[in-house]
Amino acid sequence: MDFTRRNILALGSGAFAVATFTGMPAFASKTDDAIAAFTGGADVTEGGIDLTAPEIAENGNTVPVAVSAPGAVSIMLLATGNPTPSVATFNFGPLAGARRGSTRIRLSKTQDVVAIAKMEDGTFYRAGATVKVTIGGCGG
Repeated sequence: MDFTRRNILALGSGAFAVATFTGMPAFASKTDDAIAAFTGGADVTEGGIDLTAPEIAENGNTVPVAVSAPGAVSIMLLATGNPTPSVATFNFGPLAGARRGSTRIRLSKTQDVVAIAKMEDGTFYRAGATVKVTIGGCGG
């Protein structure tokens, strides 16, 4: 079979589409797996957490994020679009005064930042924010 320019372009476009769309669910799956591991498969309720992240980050290398959840035992922070979504976990002892944490995270592209908090009574709460990144921080 002789390959014409049209055949090569069609094959290249198809390969690009497959590569683009097959990689997207993998990040969602990694995020879902991390949440399931943290919660043990328990239900997660929206709200109950204050998540502070910039709406637009000019540089994805250092994005400031703060999270607080009164009564939390542990708070997990995730960046859903990163190759490794788990960013940080804050653990609090019984004598912790404020149940909050802050850090700077690296984001590869525009994505959601999610916080999951485990409360003292064993329930889980969730909050999220979308951060638009103009210059990626994970090699992008």
